[in-house]
Amino acid sequence: MAAALCALAKDQGAILTHSEKSWASITFAGARHRVEMEFVGEEAVDAGECFIAFLPEHEFAIPGQLVADADIAEVDHVLDPPRMVVTCEILLLEDG
Repeated sequence: MAAALCALAKDQGAILTHSEKSWASITFAGARHRVEMEFVGEEAVDAGECFIAFLPEHEFAIPGQLVADADIAEVDHVLDPPRMVVTCEILLLEDG
């Protein structure tokens, strides 16, 4: 999943933190992930803005996993110097 997030961020974002919590329903099992990514510099912040816009609808291709939900939880943006920290939450379900 980390590689897929970095690719969506056009390799302009760095993962600062990643936590995972098991999740299950009657029919599905998986994990809820919380990922904090940092974008530093003008070009990276622009890529971060695109990341924010595209994450919720992005079609991930993660072997053995299905992305059931992907949302932006928090954004911290500083103008000078350009820096943005994006926190996203992703629900991954076991496929199969």
